[in-house]
Amino acid sequence: MGQSIPEIALHDGLTLPVIGLGTYNLRGNEGVNAITSAIDSGYRLIDTAYNYENEGAVGEAVRRSSVPREKLRITSKLPGRYHAYDKAVQAVQESLFRANLDYYDVYLIHWPNPKQDLYVEAWQALIDARKWGYVRSIGVSNFLPEHIERLEKETGVKPSINQIELHPFFNQEPLRTWHRERDIQIESWSPLARAREILQNRTLQHIARRHDKSISQVILRWHYQLGAISIPKSSSPKRQLENLSIFDFSLNETEMREISDLTRPDGRINNQDPATYEEF
Repeated sequence: MGQSIPEIALHDGLTLPVIGLGTYNLRGNEGVNAITSAIDSGYRLIDTAYNYENEGAVGEAVRRSSVPREKLRITSKLPGRYHAYDKAVQAVQESLFRANLDYYDVYLIHWPNPKQDLYVEAWQALIDARKWGYVRSIGVSNFLPEHIERLEKETGVKPSINQIELHPFFNQEPLRTWHRERDIQIESWSPLARAREILQNRTLQHIARRHDKSISQVILRWHYQLGAISIPKSSSPKRQLENLSIFDFSLNETEMREISDLTRPDGRINNQDPATYEEF
């Protein structure tokens, strides 16, 4: 039996669960089985990307699942090499063909690639893709405030969501505040950071023992109380269930601050600064 997960409403009206499944590197039959397991366990938000090369596995898991398509929220992302308008439209169509889906619930621009300076074209393509029914909600990933401000200024449409690197070692507090003030939902990728390092953190160990929870559960609860959607990746049915089991306890203000205070100036996992990083 699946678990019930709270939902958050985006400014365009679409609702998303506060926890989803990240699917990076989940491919082939093993990937399909892992994603199907997650849906059976209660996950309703599934995150993929054109560049993950597993949109087909996600679509197959959707078809194998006993959960009706309309109850699921499937996200994919546009790669940097297809930011030019015509290429972006074709990429969205190709994403749908790969997954054999009629629509995506959410489609994001994966990175702004500011040196290429084509992200406004890509955004216009997503605006049109929404008009044509290819996608229900459009957003961005790894965008900085100046990128988002330009999108809205030049097209009149602001993203519903921004998926960013967010975890205890990189808490993104100023960016989170900026988005909250503008009603743009934050979604956390790599919400558990580097597993080996974070599992050895004494602050997190103490908080986890206090609540009789795992460190992963504590971190995911922290994301939830921050108001961020998290998309942890796991192929283990046991871990998938564990990651969902965060709604029977809460962190107090001191614990929330202790976790946030673990942030570091160099906390990015792979030093991928959206101001300069290019992804194709």
